Formats: sequence, structure tokens, C-alpha cells
Amino acid sequence: MTSIFASIVRFVLRSLLLTGFMLVFLTPSLLLVSYHRRDGTQEGSRKADRVAIRLAQRLAWLFGLRVKVVGEPQSGAVLIVANHISWLDIPVLHSACAVGFVSKAEVDSWPVFRHIARAGSTIFHQRGNHDSAAGVSSLMAQRLQQDRAVAIFPEGGIKPGAPIRVFHARMFRPAVDAGCEVQPVTIRYMRDGRIDEEVAFRVGESMLINFYRQLARPKSIAEVHFLPVISAVDQPRRFLADSARAAVVSCYES
Repeated sequence: MTSIFASIVRFVLRSLLLTGFMLVFLTPSLLLVSYHRRDGTQEGSRKADRVAIRLAQRLAWLFGLRVKVVGEPQSGAVLIVANHISWLDIPVLHSACAVGFVSKAEVDSWPVFRHIARAGSTIFHQRGNHDSAAGVSSLMAQRLQQDRAVAIFPEGGIKPGAPIRVFHARMFRPAVDAGCEVQPVTIRYMRDGRIDEEVAFRVGESMLINFYRQLARPKSIAEVHFLPVISAVDQPRRFLADSARAAVVSCYES
């Protein structure tokens, strides 16, 4: 009974805070990001990134997450590849560094999150669409050649209850084309010294139900481990995918 009451209290308080966040903080922050992006200079981009990072940090906090960063994100052109546990991975990773994500097109229809995704210069991909995949790969390579970071979740989606799955080699092509570095990143949610499995989707759980459940869930620590980079120069995509996955799994299980 105590646990249920605590969950209800957390849900109510966080819902009120989230509502205030959307009404008071979200729109001005998005306008500020857009303003700085239009500046078209490196300083404008840096200012936009700082605002976007603060936005992601506040959003993670509202869902009871304290982000703990281990290691350093590589600067400049780098393909960041991370394991995928929850939709919360996006604000958690963005809380640690400014990066443009590749995300499924459905995110662009989600209330609130579509605006945050756009603020972070997300590239939207229509799954199963060959033309979309080709366009996304081209945009990723273009950003990398512009000395910018791009983040992907190479498992290709979230599967409830599954361990870290195979990293799809095709998603590493832009790194090979740009001749940049690949940085594996391990995301892990911890509570009371153990893996917090309640962050992930349950079998058959919808996005809306998971969203509400996260508002009621106890606090946990979101660890973001930036691991040693791997050069993509003259390397097969399969080698990059397997090497990155091995590094992520080793860190996750440590």
C-alpha cells in the first residue's frame, strides 16, 4: 500500500512539474535554440547546443533520472553508437553532449518530444523505406563531413526484455564514407546498486502507458559511459558494428 501511495504521489508531483515545464520553460527554450541556429556561425551553434543540453537535462530530471557521465565524448566528427533501452535514452544521452540523433519518423508526431527532437537537429527515418534510408545515410555523412557529431542506436529499435542485440552494420556506412571515428557509448539505468529494469518497455506496453509509468517510477541513476573511439578509416562496416557492440556489452555487464 505504501509503495502504491508513493507511486501516486510521484506521478502527481512530476505531472504538475512537467506541465509547468511545458508551459513556462519549453517554448522559450525552443525559440532560443532556433534563434541561435539561424545565426549560422559556430558560436551560434554552440549556444544552441548549450540550451538544448539544458533542456534535455531538465527533462531527464523530471522523470526521476540523475545522469552520471563516465568518460569524455569525442569532439568534432564522430558517430556515437549506443545501446537502446528506452525512449528516455535520447534526453539522457543529450544531457551528456550535444549531438544530432537519427530517430524513427514516429517521434516527429509525438507531442512535446517532436519539438525537443527537432531542437536537437534529429534526422527522422521512415523504417522499411529504402529511399528514406538512403537519404538518412547521406545526411549523416554530410553532417560528419561538416565536423559534427551524429548519434545512432544501431540495434534498430527497442525490444522489451531483450539484452543488447546485434548492431546493424549498414548503419555504420556514413562513418566509413566520412572516414571519421566511431565512439561506442553504454547507457545503463541503476537503482540501489542494480540494473533498473523498470525503465524499459514491458511486453505489450504502449508508449503512452510507459510514459505514465515512468512518471510514477522511483528515482534512478542514468549512466552514460563514453568508451574509447574506433577509427572507421578503411574498416569494414561489420567490423565496426561488432567491435562497438563488444565494447558496449563489456561495459554494460561490468
